[in-house]
Amino acid sequence: MTGRAQDRSDTRRDARQLILGIGNLLMGDEGVGIHVLNHLERAELPASVKCLDGGTGGFALLEPMQAAERVVLIDATVDGQPLGTLQRLRPQFSRDYPPTLTAHDIGLKDLIDAFYLLGQHPHVNLFAISVALPGELSTELSEELAIRVPQFADQVLEDVRAWDRGEQRCPAA
Repeated sequence: MTGRAQDRSDTRRDARQLILGIGNLLMGDEGVGIHVLNHLERAELPASVKCLDGGTGGFALLEPMQAAERVVLIDATVDGQPLGTLQRLRPQFSRDYPPTLTAHDIGLKDLIDAFYLLGQHPHVNLFAISVALPGELSTELSEELAIRVPQFADQVLEDVRAWDRGEQRCPAA
């Protein structure tokens, strides 16, 4: 998915939580958010959860994000941390987001800022996965990230289930 959102969970129209995988599948590890989302879709998710392939972001995501009480983003970051470092963040404004690789950096950040301009204050959690700059185009993840996708998905799922039970969790340090 490279540009438009793809909803693959038609049975969950009234979802309270939206899990949004972001990334470009043509850029190897930069697409890790989509790979984690694909893994999550095979898991047993709470009925309150909807999954959405957000591709490289953009304002097409504004409507599904507005419909959810809580948005969980999964995206790659180039932040100098070791490959595969997973951070759970609670960004409120675009300046709170770690650096990403492609043009969706602007679109996604602008999208969050648009919420605030519209008077909404979304509950957004970001699972940022550290990657290296891509060397060449590839539709596959590096071996180091590919073997960790189930672990990343488990951490997102744990967070989603905790919120579904009414537990409010603080971001990891």
